[in-house]
Amino acid sequence: MKKRFPLSKVYSLLEPGPLLLLTTAHRDASDVMPMTWYSLLGFEPPLVACVVSAGNHSQKLLRASKTCVLNIPAVELAKQVVGCGNCSGAEVDKFAKFGLSCSAAEQVAAPLLDDCYASLECRVVDTGRVRRYEQFVLEVVAAWVDPKVKDPRTLHHRGYGKFMVAGESIKLRSRMR
Repeated sequence: MKKRFPLSKVYSLLEPGPLLLLTTAHRDASDVMPMTWYSLLGFEPPLVACVVSAGNHSQKLLRASKTCVLNIPAVELAKQVVGCGNCSGAEVDKFAKFGLSCSAAEQVAAPLLDDCYASLECRVVDTGRVRRYEQFVLEVVAAWVDPKVKDPRTLHHRGYGKFMVAGESIKLRSRMR
């Protein structure tokens, strides 16, 4: 029999996809932050809605540059992911502190994280919900993936320092995309 679940923890049941590392840059400042609150909005062009809190240094850089990169790490970066979430880019160079190597993106100022198996270069296309919900709509303008990584063991945040790691893949006949 089910029992009542605290509303403050509902997000831990609904986290839809892998944890992302959002990189941002503007002028000579850059930042990286873990992000889990996002949703796909469209296939072509790929659109992603994401929440970046005003309490994060990354929001300031995202607002100024109107670009970012959504990097998808695997379990091997778990400690760096948590470290990046436990400090502010306004005070610390997270790239140096956590040994995150970067490459230049093709279309945006924010860097690609080399140790992530995929990186999505994005431009902000809608800020209409930022004031009320801190939600940005991004269009993916370039995508990069490591072809050697077939079934990445991605991190899925469950709240309060708990993570689930993606496991085995299965394939079923489906007409879904």
